[in-house]
This record gives sequence, structure tokens and C-alpha cells, in this order.
Amino acid sequence: MCIFTPSRLLLALTLLAAPPALAAENTKPDVIVEQPLGEERPADRLNALFTQLKRERDPQAAEGIANRIRLEWSDSGSATVNLLMQWADKAIAEKRNAAAHDFLDQAIALKPTFVEGWNRRATLNYIAGDTRKAMADINRVLTLEPRHFGALAGMAAILTESGHDALALKAWEQFLTIYPADRNAQEQVQTLSEKLAGSRT
Repeated sequence: MCIFTPSRLLLALTLLAAPPALAAENTKPDVIVEQPLGEERPADRLNALFTQLKRERDPQAAEGIANRIRLEWSDSGSATVNLLMQWADKAIAEKRNAAAHDFLDQAIALKPTFVEGWNRRATLNYIAGDTRKAMADINRVLTLEPRHFGALAGMAAILTESGHDALALKAWEQFLTIYPADRNAQEQVQTLSEKLAGSRT
């Protein structure tokens, strides 16, 4: 799934080289020094992917980048939460929605900052026909990750279904600032723009 929050989160990782004096001290056998220079934090990987997604104009290449972003989002960093998410997915596939909801509630309780827990529950609430709860979860997703294009698409769909075309258009326009090559979003913007223009004549 997918509020149109215009702010964007940009995180920068600053790597400082050790001064020569410190480097010399680090050669002592009783000093253990971590060297994280070759590692990249998840937030930095996401930022780089979102930069690529914003610049990419080929829909197929953009979809590949979007899938890599989704993969980053799917890892909570907690083995327990990841397992709960797997159980929720299995329950949804088997149409055991009550069990899936319980698993997602547990995942959210264990890690409230995990965006995909809220996003998956928003989808489940939407499937169950509870758009009020779905929108509440979408709001939470976009508070945690304003660039969540899936949540923006979900919001736009709910707004369209409820007859709020102008708000749906804004959601799709926000989507396109993040993921400009998405053809469905482009078509939705064109359709809604024409519909709204026609209603004003």
C-alpha cells in the first residue's frame, strides 16, 4: 500500500580517518579497533537507492530499483520480527486474516519503528474493508518513511474509492516525485487531472 508528506529524509554517513598518532596506538596488541569503512548502513543504502529511483526514467530499470528498496524495507533487523512477518504472509496467503493480524500486531509491538509491519497491516485492513484503520496505518508508515511509494499508492487508491479525487491526485503526484518512472502512477495522474478539469468546466 501506500499521506503525502513532502518532507524527505536525507541521512549522511561521515567517516573520519584516524590521526597518525591514534593509528600508531591502535597497533598495540591489547587494543581492538573496528574498521567499518567497507560496510554500509541500511539507511545509507536506502538513500542511495532512492536517489537512483528518482533519476531513473526507464520503467523496467526503475522497477528493479524499486524491488531492491522493497527488499531493504522487508528486513526489520530482528530475527523474531522477521519470523512474525513470514507467519503473517503465510496466514494471509491461506486467508487466515485474524491470525495474520495477530502476527502483525505482535511485530509492531516488538518494533514500532519497523515500517513494513505497519504497511502490511494497512494492506490487511484494506483487504478486510476497514479503510479507516488502513488509512491510520498508512499515516504511520508515512510518518516513519515519507518516501514509501507503496503506502502513497494505497492512500491514493482509498481516496479515489471514497470520491476524494483532488486528494488522490496529490498523493499520486507525491508518489511521482519519489518514483517518476512508474507508468501506473503517470496514468493515474493524467486520468484524475482530466477528470478534475472536466468537473470544473
